[in-house]
Amino acid sequence: MFLQPSTDGVLLRVYVQPKASREGIAGYHGDALKIRLKAPPVEGEANAACIRFLASLFGLPQTNLSIKTGHKSRLKLIEMEGVSIEEIRKVIVAQPALSS
Repeated sequence: MFLQPSTDGVLLRVYVQPKASREGIAGYHGDALKIRLKAPPVEGEANAACIRFLASLFGLPQTNLSIKTGHKSRLKLIEMEGVSIEEIRKVIVAQPALSS
């Protein structure tokens, strides 16, 4: 499951595709939400872009998001504070790549 509760909010498992031609939700990759990012996987650029993208998508301040695991991997566990699983789920299912 790509969403699970944490003590302060929600843990979101994402699979990041760096250096993509466009940014956005691209569906699922195993048990993770697949995210395309334009940033290259160099010197933390893709990690920073991942936090910016998710904060914008879910309407949260960037300071409420942190990468718990996967700093040097495409598979990451992101903690989002001050939000519920249901709020996150509503935004995710509304994405064009996931509506069919």
